Amino acid sequence: MKQIILVLGLVLALGSNGFALERIRIGYSSISGSYIGIWVAHDAGLFHKEGLDDQIILIPSGSQLAQVTVAGEVDVGSLNGSSVMAAALKGADMKIIGNSVNKMIFSLYSRPEIKNVEGLKGKKIGVTRFGSSTDISVRFALRKLNIDPQKDVVILQMGAMSSIMGGLQGGSIDAGVVSPPVLFAVDKMGFKELVNITDMDLAFPNPSLMAQGEIIKKKPELIDKFMRAYVRGIHRARTDKQFTLKSIAKYTKIEDPLILEKAYDLYVGKVLEKAPYINMTGMKNALEDVAKTDPAAKNAKPEQFVDTQFIDRIEKSGLLKELYR
Repeated sequence: MKQIILVLGLVLALGSNGFALERIRIGYSSISGSYIGIWVAHDAGLFHKEGLDDQIILIPSGSQLAQVTVAGEVDVGSLNGSSVMAAALKGADMKIIGNSVNKMIFSLYSRPEIKNVEGLKGKKIGVTRFGSSTDISVRFALRKLNIDPQKDVVILQMGAMSSIMGGLQGGSIDAGVVSPPVLFAVDKMGFKELVNITDMDLAFPNPSLMAQGEIIKKKPELIDKFMRAYVRGIHRARTDKQFTLKSIAKYTKIEDPLILEKAYDLYVGKVLEKAPYINMTGMKNALEDVAKTDPAAKNAKPEQFVDTQFIDRIEKSGLLKELYR
């Protein structure tokens, strides 16, 4: 029996090529359809096929995820690009290596008695955390609609998207910023969509994929393997709807098939990039947002936060042509 267990352990420790798997820790910062590529690649064993022993970790704060990546506790992180820029401006050695999504995908929902944006004045709005993409997007939207986010409303950090939904239900907040699939659940509960931030088409790296500079220099092949598995994960999501719906349900804890279908159709059909291309207009917008609180950002350029070598190699490898022929 002991011999059988040892053999099984050895098999599990080896990749499809027969070599020992290399550990990779992948952090992501929110329960959102933006992370479908990571979820599906993990669940389908696509990282494993690249020779990686992958561990995916939810760290529900972009700034905290940036910190643990700098500390070497995460190898690749997926979080909003402005958090990466803010950390880099403070001396953190990290680069954005790709973007899963290049625009903000959120809506601002309120309690039914609030009939319009003007009705938000003096009210409490829930975001996940200050400086997060929920926070950035709602401040952008409010300013566009002539509501001062500093003076006209009270913005509260709730910690997680599910906590925003709970805050709306319990009455601790009057409105909240949500993304699919939580957005669809909130809508079904009878809350009112006041602002569709997605339709405002705010170009923004949300989320970005980033890695510590030391890993980029010393283990570029690790990131290449991650990239290949990630791109295959997006392709699997596009071509195997039922498998992907199970992954979305697993990580979001949402079981309603209609909500899951809507999340799939939005993210896989309209939002997620086939490969993690970087929209530099979105990067510029992110840097301008960082500049509101960090003067150093005013003299920075978006290009200094980006390393495109990995997405360039994906392009040159022919993998995308192979998958989408």
